[in-house]
Amino acid sequence: MFISNAYAQAAVGGDLQSNLTSFLPIILMFVVLYFLMIRPQMKRQKEQKAMMDALAKGDEVITAGGVLGKVTKVVDGYVTLEVSDNTTIIVQKSAVSTLLPKGTIKAL
Repeated sequence: MFISNAYAQAAVGGDLQSNLTSFLPIILMFVVLYFLMIRPQMKRQKEQKAMMDALAKGDEVITAGGVLGKVTKVVDGYVTLEVSDNTTIIVQKSAVSTLLPKGTIKAL
């Protein structure tokens, strides 16, 4: 008489819609992260690779270290740059950061 009867209750489980709405902010964060960070980085890498593959004799470039030079020879992974009269250096293709318009070095 002092203790009331205990009855089984229906299982309280989230339905599909409430589970989806709880994960919606996380999904939106990943979508925004993709479009603001990952996609532009992939585009930049693709442009850098295309620029390195298109290097040819006579191109004027800037290396990652800031050295300006004219390409005199392109071998598999290396580029020979003429930085002044009768002075050449060999750098890796990946060290080339910018391709300059023709005649830029002479204008300096």
